[in-house]
Amino acid sequence: MKTITPDSLVPMTFDLRWKSDDAAHTERFFSQVNLWRDLLPGDLKTELMASAPGDRFDLSLPPGRELPPHDPKKVTELKREQFDEGAATPRYGRFYPKGLLKGLANVFPQNVQPFRCVGVDSSTLKADLNHPLSRRPLELTATVEDVRQKPYDRGGSCEALIECIADGPGMQVRWNGRATDFSGNGVLSREDEAPDERFYAKARKVNHIDDRAIDEISRLYGELTSPGMDVLDLMSAWRSHVPESADLRSLVGLGMNAGEMADNPRLTDHVVHDLNADPRLPFPDGAFDAVLCTVSVEYLTRPETVFRDVGRVLRPEGRFIVTFSNRWFPPKAIRLWTELHDFERMGLVMEYFHRSGAFKDLETLSSRGRPRPASDKYYPQMRLSDPVYAVWGRKAA
Repeated sequence: MKTITPDSLVPMTFDLRWKSDDAAHTERFFSQVNLWRDLLPGDLKTELMASAPGDRFDLSLPPGRELPPHDPKKVTELKREQFDEGAATPRYGRFYPKGLLKGLANVFPQNVQPFRCVGVDSSTLKADLNHPLSRRPLELTATVEDVRQKPYDRGGSCEALIECIADGPGMQVRWNGRATDFSGNGVLSREDEAPDERFYAKARKVNHIDDRAIDEISRLYGELTSPGMDVLDLMSAWRSHVPESADLRSLVGLGMNAGEMADNPRLTDHVVHDLNADPRLPFPDGAFDAVLCTVSVEYLTRPETVFRDVGRVLRPEGRFIVTFSNRWFPPKAIRLWTELHDFERMGLVMEYFHRSGAFKDLETLSSRGRPRPASDKYYPQMRLSDPVYAVWGRKAA
């Protein structure tokens, strides 16, 4: 059996778990660790020695141990004119590149590291420059997937793995329990405002994410559904990423193109329905055990109404599972979606859940860093697989 030595390359999966006031979160990150070069949290590098594929290690990381500790001085009040409003309008709870701030030491226009706007009025802006997870206790599970011997070492940059894993997480939650302000003129507008039935009249039998991302979504759906369930595939198309092992009683598709859904081998029935024209679902109360929405939530122009009606058609304790990536049809995605950081998009979807008033027990998942399949048309220009983000919750009583 292959075991780890100081000269090994070690493909590993890291699961970072943490909690906010309103949800539980898992950030999954894949990395091929170079043990000679990379920095690992805690004593993990020592513990890895002589371990083998399949071995797992659990670490508890209290606030300030691996990430910079929260510093109250980094929550600072600025004059409104110190923010470049030619690039964006500051809104409560939103994140913006630090380079939009003026007159701060060691902050330059090229700085894209995000800060959070935690207060704004006509004359002042309050900025939180701390890491979004700076006050959160973290739990990290590291799993060895393989052990490889390095043929040579060319040096290269040293990576602090916890900084890679935690780059983005934390941005999806509210600040101090107050709802993030995702409002603004035209945020739900789209590049193509023509009726959706025209755009979707042509069948597009293509997968919108790569096969590895599809596998991640399929695995999640398998974990969150059970045999014998009645499931609705919301905004369905020619493929549903529900594994055969789920053994559902029914999988009903609701989408815009009858031809695509007719070619979907997993659907037991389908209905053509435009949610932007009529957000009420054409199903009776309590018709489904679970509802799925795959890489499509960014096209909804009346999202809170749709989410509320999803709650209506779910049975007690039923789940609504929303998954997405960083790819979409540009003409039909709402403008706000295109302006947000990936993890802010999770925050937007969480707000849809909250504002609908129909759900409880929210959870989120991010999955990033895996290599893109060599068979994918975007390889090798894009070497990493499409990221997967998910938000789900149960029907509230």
